[in-house]
Amino acid sequence: MTLALVFPGQGSQSVGMLADLAGEFPQVEQTFAEASTALGYDLWHRVQNGPESELQLTAVTQPAMLTAGVAVWRAWLAAGGPAPAVMAGHSLGEYSALVCAGALPFAQAVQLVRQRGEFMQQAVPVGAGAMAAVLGLDRSAVEAACASAATADEIVAVANYNAPPQSVIAGHTAAVQRASAAAQAAGAKRVVPLPVSAPFHCALMRPAAAALTPPLEAARIVAPAVPVINNVDVAKVSEPAAIRDALIRQIYSPVRWVEVIEAMAARGVTHVVECGPGKVLAGLTKRICGELDSLAVQDPASLRQALAALT
Repeated sequence: MTLALVFPGQGSQSVGMLADLAGEFPQVEQTFAEASTALGYDLWHRVQNGPESELQLTAVTQPAMLTAGVAVWRAWLAAGGPAPAVMAGHSLGEYSALVCAGALPFAQAVQLVRQRGEFMQQAVPVGAGAMAAVLGLDRSAVEAACASAATADEIVAVANYNAPPQSVIAGHTAAVQRASAAAQAAGAKRVVPLPVSAPFHCALMRPAAAALTPPLEAARIVAPAVPVINNVDVAKVSEPAAIRDALIRQIYSPVRWVEVIEAMAARGVTHVVECGPGKVLAGLTKRICGELDSLAVQDPASLRQALAALT
């Protein structure tokens, strides 16, 4: 058995998340208390009580999801969960992976992702950008749809390679609409506009990357104790400068999740456990590499099930 742990990103949040896990593992609320100190407000109260509209704000969602991933990791360790051979995180989840791998102090990560959320929101006026999920169309056809829809003034590109028949596109709103129509004409089963506040992981996010560079340069980053496969290069890097560079480029580059999971399988991983709210990554893992045992941990029952599967 060779274990990988993965951490979800923005989109898996929900009001009341991890309440059941917190009932059995005090580490959950302790982790949120640490985050609250770094943020200056009660993050656990906001996560548990909402309103949902506030939790969906990017600058709140990102610290909440980072903290949730770290909290599940700490509960995993407290329950006697085995150490992984490798880690990764989807988009924002990469920060969770770096914290849990010992590369980035938790309190600094909380402050970084709050700034990351603020900068990403500020990079594009609300309504000027959009994202859409393209289902049932291979990556080359999605890329071709984007290429046909982009103009000199309006960009659209693939933002997430989530699974072989599932990609996400991002860019200027009109260009995303044109690419969506082109994808449907090319045979996509469905194209679903996403309820997001900004077009993440495309060139429109370059101002956010530039703004986040000074805080990242100031952060104390060290080599991870557990290898982390990053999103932007599908590479394991240990030098602090290389980690910073990958996090900066990740903001405006596509999330290559299919390749991340394939790289884990190629390295001999047999089990992939998702740490955090929801089961999005567990579902993607099954679709990418069906031979991998894929599990999600978000409450006491799923934690016990994962531990039983690994022993």
